[in-house]
Amino acid sequence: MNQRKRIAFLVPNLEGGGLQRVALNLLKGLALHDVSLDLVLASAQGTYLKDIPSGVRVIDLKTPIQPRLKSASRVTLPLINYLRQEKPDALVSHLYTCNVVAVIAKKLAMSSAKLALVEHISLYEKKARENQLRENFLPISMRWLYPRADAVVAVSKGLARELETYLEIKQGSIQSIYNPVVNENLLRKAESPVNHPWFRDGEPPVVLGVGRLVKQKDFCTLIHAFSLVRQVRPARLVILGEGSEKSKLIALVRELGLEDDVAMLGFVDSPSAYMARAAVFVLSSILEGLPTVLIEAMAVGTPVISTNCESGPDEILDNGNYGLLVPVGNTKAMAEAILSVLSGDSKPVNSAWLDQFTLESATQKYLDILGFTDDVCKYE
Repeated sequence: MNQRKRIAFLVPNLEGGGLQRVALNLLKGLALHDVSLDLVLASAQGTYLKDIPSGVRVIDLKTPIQPRLKSASRVTLPLINYLRQEKPDALVSHLYTCNVVAVIAKKLAMSSAKLALVEHISLYEKKARENQLRENFLPISMRWLYPRADAVVAVSKGLARELETYLEIKQGSIQSIYNPVVNENLLRKAESPVNHPWFRDGEPPVVLGVGRLVKQKDFCTLIHAFSLVRQVRPARLVILGEGSEKSKLIALVRELGLEDDVAMLGFVDSPSAYMARAAVFVLSSILEGLPTVLIEAMAVGTPVISTNCESGPDEILDNGNYGLLVPVGNTKAMAEAILSVLSGDSKPVNSAWLDQFTLESATQKYLDILGFTDDVCKYE
């Protein structure tokens, strides 16, 4: 009998982010198959540590990293040691800094593991980050190292095409696999109670935004749009998430006199419960890879509005067939879209459309690109 294949996931940490939730969901899907699983963490810390699926072995490299190449390079030696000692059959790396290190570590370890690099973030977002001069080496290293992986995966078709152009890789060489968002756990959590008084029956409708409170998510535009909505009808705005822009956003709420109608509730472990009770979900981002929260809101039956940003929203919404798309940064258009939905003009989602975002679909595609389809079976 053949020995079970061992698949390792490389993730920086398990802080509360979309990337981490995607990785854990994929591990849950793979755990249903006849494979051994390692979760290799640069540092075993973060909110989602409690959500690691049963049976997944955690490897803590004890080397905390920041999203900078110099910081991530410290993981190289511990990762080389892991590859030499444990000899996984495949390594799936998430996040661009980890990806660069993974290629180098595999080469130096002389590992035979199949290497898949997963990109979640638009390269234009990377270029927009602070300390850009310090990061100039990153795209050069990506162009040199990424073609040496066995597979490069982008979480949306738009991101795949962007990567091919930016990295000067032949068109069609980067595969797109949508994030595994729709699963039983998501739907179960959507039924959890929400204690906030604004979600009780008879209260004004709630507009919901979810994400890191950073410039990329552009919650400023959402707050300004909500201010216009409030001039027309009663409503509330709830924002879930933490981040560096929080104090700025709170100040904006005060400046616009919206303190009684806007609540910033911080990080929430199960945002789907809030989504299921909101009147409309709004994604206001400037840039995305594949906005998981947009899919989650659709899956629980909440009408959605999104900026038509690069990349992902137009793919998720089928070019506006399953939700409203508005221009990036356009406060008036966003307010008009919110008012339209609150007036009953929403677009129902065909359940078959959501099949491409299921855990089962994504898991099978990862097994396919790793070449393990014929070597593993699904547990009954």
